[in-house]
Amino acid sequence: MKLVVSIYQDEDGMYIAECPSVPGCVSQGSTEAEAESNIADAIRECFAARAELGLPLTVATREVEVVV
Repeated sequence: MKLVVSIYQDEDGMYIAECPSVPGCVSQGSTEAEAESNIADAIRECFAARAELGLPLTVATREVEVVV
């Protein structure tokens, strides 16, 4: 399964990874590669927890245009 994740560096230099289509699924790492690996593990764990609770594995996400 392919999912979109966002990875950004916080003020302390850690890389934060989030998967918007899996509510609450966040991880981190000291490098972008580590954060990417860690979010993959977190996604698998979130899927297991959501399945156990009878929740859908993912939620709908969409891209919207915002005029600024």
